[in-house]
Amino acid sequence: MMAQKRRSKGFTLIERLIVIAIIGIFAAVAIPIYRVQTIRAKLTEVTNSIRYVATALNNFTSERSVDGSTVVWPDCPDVTTIQTSLGVGLGGIGRIGSLRVDQTTGMIEATISRIDPVVDGLTISLTPTLEANNSITWVWGGTVPSGYGPKQ
Repeated sequence: MMAQKRRSKGFTLIERLIVIAIIGIFAAVAIPIYRVQTIRAKLTEVTNSIRYVATALNNFTSERSVDGSTVVWPDCPDVTTIQTSLGVGLGGIGRIGSLRVDQTTGMIEATISRIDPVVDGLTISLTPTLEANNSITWVWGGTVPSGYGPKQ
């Protein structure tokens, strides 16, 4: 009988190392992108809360300026005053450290907390601009880097 040479089936060490290197490169690129996207997703809770307050401010100012007088902004230095003055329920928001409405400009400003050290303590603001027909347009601002903040 002839001796048959056995051939092993499987991957060589070099092939395995190449696959591990490729996975490492993908992970090095994907993990920072994933972190940015999770921060942006968590910031959505903050921006949605600010939008609710902006809608309440639109209603507040339209009720107060029906007679064509100048627009009056409410004095809301904290979340509790916003809830009572504007009727916006913000009690369950856990990612906002503080929230206020500036009475002189109408700007809504929120301080971010409990998201990520990259953005904690920074602010997101929504500033109103009064148009000629008494409509309001809003512009995002604040100290949050543009890669994390909402789109205009």
